Amino acid sequence: MIAAQVELTQALRRQRQFVAHSGSGHHLLLDDAAGGSGAKPIELVAVALAGCTAFDVITILRQKYHQKVTGYQVRVEAEQAERPPQIFTSVRIHHVVTGIGVEESALVEAIRLSEEKYCSVGAMVQKSATFHTTYEIVKDATSWLHAADLAGTRP
Repeated sequence: MIAAQVELTQALRRQRQFVAHSGSGHHLLLDDAAGGSGAKPIELVAVALAGCTAFDVITILRQKYHQKVTGYQVRVEAEQAERPPQIFTSVRIHHVVTGIGVEESALVEAIRLSEEKYCSVGAMVQKSATFHTTYEIVKDATSWLHAADLAGTRP
């Protein structure tokens, strides 16, 4: 079971700041644009989507396809409906993978598996939004990594 709790931080003030407690014991601030001290709840949906697909893709790249990934970033941008409940209507996901000899076919398959099979957050968001996914592969420019890899000294 997944659990969460939010609690108003300053009950006697007009501010709408909350502290969120995750079921696994982590805390973060929630706020609105006026307070500016924490993320808006809807932003956390975008963060959750980016994190969910990132965990899937990096795991698949490393464990299934044995890719040498040295850096990875996922960016999510979402458009919302104009009227409440302002659900996501369109989502752009961009994956940037840095590594040594990363195969495009492996990345494409990892992204597909995340979007179609593994990412629970993505499955929920896809109920209301269309996804547009892009990616890029950046060749790692760290020369000592390449030398170690070629010499077979890298684990």
